[in-house]
Amino acid sequence: METLERLLQQIRGCRMCEEHLPLGPRPVLRASSTAKLLIVGQAPGTKVHASGIPWDDQSGKRLRQWLGIAPETFYDESRVAIIPMGFCYPGKGKSGDLPPRPECAQHWHQQLLALLPNVQLTLLVGKYAQDYFLGEAARPTLTATVEHWHEYLPAYMPLPHPSPRNQFWFKRNPWFEADAVLVLKQLTNELL
Repeated sequence: METLERLLQQIRGCRMCEEHLPLGPRPVLRASSTAKLLIVGQAPGTKVHASGIPWDDQSGKRLRQWLGIAPETFYDESRVAIIPMGFCYPGKGKSGDLPPRPECAQHWHQQLLALLPNVQLTLLVGKYAQDYFLGEAARPTLTATVEHWHEYLPAYMPLPHPSPRNQFWFKRNPWFEADAVLVLKQLTNELL
């Protein structure tokens, strides 16, 4: 029987896709079997790769605002698990970071999720997480999936990426912060 501590140790030592990682492997994740909230994002950026702390950037600041929680709560792994689709920084592409490496989810996610029995709500941040967790229930676009966020509750809540690069998306979709974020704060407050 695999323990979560042993599995996390194995993941943090993972070198499976080392040859594809421009900054080398540095798996970044947090989890505890007592966590009630699970946040699944894409993959660490360069700042998170450097610090080893998930969501340690402007995107994380906005995400914590959406949740209505302080950093102390956000980083309390006994309450909040943070497991990205790709655990290491994937490198730069033409319009931002490359997609998360697929090896992480394929090799590690089922094992990890099986050891998180108390998760009551999973936040799916971005299209990669939404497609992986929702499968055919995901809509063709991130916007369409996020627009129908209420249909995925109580287990999942799809979110756009909170990156400052998404300012245009937030301006075009004011309903998100007016409606969905209010519910997200309420759910997070009840859960934690």
